[in-house]
Amino acid sequence: MGNHFHLLIKLRSRQELENNLHSYKTITALGRDRINQQFSNLFNAYTKAFNKKYKRTGSLFQKGFHRKPANTQNYLIQAVLYIHNNPVHHDFVKKIEDYKWTSYHGFFGKQEIELNKLEVLDWFDDLENFIYMHQKKSSEFNFE
Repeated sequence: MGNHFHLLIKLRSRQELENNLHSYKTITALGRDRINQQFSNLFNAYTKAFNKKYKRTGSLFQKGFHRKPANTQNYLIQAVLYIHNNPVHHDFVKKIEDYKWTSYHGFFGKQEIELNKLEVLDWFDDLENFIYMHQKKSSEFNFE
């Protein structure tokens, strides 16, 4: 979408980080609450590269990044549905399958992608229910 995007990101647990000493030292040094700074660095680097490529100046993003903790499996399911259906909701396409830049397509191919397909599908019980839930109207999504 031309004016915003959504990401669902899983942070590693302390145990997972401790198993990878380098990552653990890095995260510990930065502090978990400094993830905003890491995203800020990413967005700034992207903006600089974009501006250089298109010979422009200024910011690309109007609003700052914000995050919401996903504390329940229901919220995770609703977040996946919301993210995948966002292009439909904003009338970029009529159905999810028609939107090119979505991780939705990654659940059907065998290609290697940075997506934990099995964990996400487990939230939905199986691929059949994943597909069924994505076909529901976005007005039916519940973030409570």
